[in-house]
Amino acid sequence: LLGEKLAALTLERDPNASEGAIDKDRQRFAHAPLVIAVLAILDPNDHKIPGQERLLSAGAACFALLQAAQALGFGANWLTGWPAHDPQAHALLGMGEHERVVGFVHIGTPKMEVPERERPDAASLLTDWTPR
Repeated sequence: LLGEKLAALTLERDPNASEGAIDKDRQRFAHAPLVIAVLAILDPNDHKIPGQERLLSAGAACFALLQAAQALGFGANWLTGWPAHDPQAHALLGMGEHERVVGFVHIGTPKMEVPERERPDAASLLTDWTPR
């Protein structure tokens, strides 16, 4: 049901979308038996906990879900994609005005060994800091 609605949104956003793109969105949440949407509530009127901390806490929750699932022998993947940032997709999910998707954590039985992706050299991302 959600996949069909996402496919319809894809066509609405781009009437010339390829059948492959439409089918990708139709199947987006069908690859795992469990998909958890992790949200951060970023209400600017709530000053008790800064938005940055809420956002980082939700990201930590995504990572903890991945680690827990994998420790139990499940496959897990943390994804976003356009539905994480689209107001119409948010409406389909019943999200509130100040809720933001931090990730969709897909959990299930792995179908294959996932190949490693090319990643940047970690050393090139680090800087040594010395006080002046």
